[in-house]
Amino acid sequence: MSVSKIIVMGVSGCGKSLIGTRLAERLQVPFFDADDFHSPANVAKMASGVPLTDSDRSGWLDDLAGLVEGEQGGLVLACSALKRAYRGRLRSGNPSLQFVYLKGDMETIWSRHSSREDHYFNGRTMLESQFRTLEEPEPGEGVIVVDVREPPDRIVERCLSALGTAEQRQEN
Repeated sequence: MSVSKIIVMGVSGCGKSLIGTRLAERLQVPFFDADDFHSPANVAKMASGVPLTDSDRSGWLDDLAGLVEGEQGGLVLACSALKRAYRGRLRSGNPSLQFVYLKGDMETIWSRHSSREDHYFNGRTMLESQFRTLEEPEPGEGVIVVDVREPPDRIVERCLSALGTAEQRQEN
């Protein structure tokens, strides 16, 4: 498998950072977490339980798109990428960018989310807001979908297998 630029997407608490880190290790590419690129104002807003708007996310998405475009080799980026427009913005300068959607239901993810510590995104209301905002990828988007209920090692293996298949289709 050649080196790819990959975004691991989904709602907060689905395992983006864990799976993204492991994928990056296996692919031997850098890992980035989109949470680290939020402005202090966005972090404060989320920490107080107020969901971000498209306007709030605009500069953040521009910064992330710049990161993806500027990285010379492959990378893995953990990013919610909840809307098609967000995914389109991230893919705009990177047509071969791959997305992996960690799909789960509210209760599964809430059970994981509620046990997290030291994260500014808190509260069931915020997670419910993300589920309302989420535009699940459609088949034509070319997004790899993986069920979050599987063990992390199995999720990583599924991702690697699907990414290899996706890259083979792009080469043909």
